[in-house]
Amino acid sequence: MIVGVGIDLVSVARMKKILGQAWARRFVERVFTPQEIAQCSKTLKPEERFAGKFAAKEAAVKALGTGFSGGISPKQIMITGGVGQNPCIVLSSMAGKVAESMGIDNIVVSISHTDGIASAIAIMEKTSRNF
Repeated sequence: MIVGVGIDLVSVARMKKILGQAWARRFVERVFTPQEIAQCSKTLKPEERFAGKFAAKEAAVKALGTGFSGGISPKQIMITGGVGQNPCIVLSSMAGKVAESMGIDNIVVSISHTDGIASAIAIMEKTSRNF
């Protein structure tokens, strides 16, 4: 049973501009986990990867129905999977507790990007038979 759906779009050009700012490192370290930073940084177009992961984080909190509030921060939503791998969402801390309280036991995510836009959709599911 689907419990929540979220979708988000992020401008790749805007992410590239952010990554070129003097304060980019603080932004990246506040929003992304060390694993995500390593995955994105080793690609030819890191702005596309960062934009895609950011869109997936936004889609996830929309699917939870919380946004980034109530103690939920972007780093609590880790997007795993690199080039050629299916992306997955791993929730921790308050984000994980909210998902658990909603009975969410499966998260489906898809990320896509062009030179201009990164998009992501997240679907939160309750797959147990005890609806």
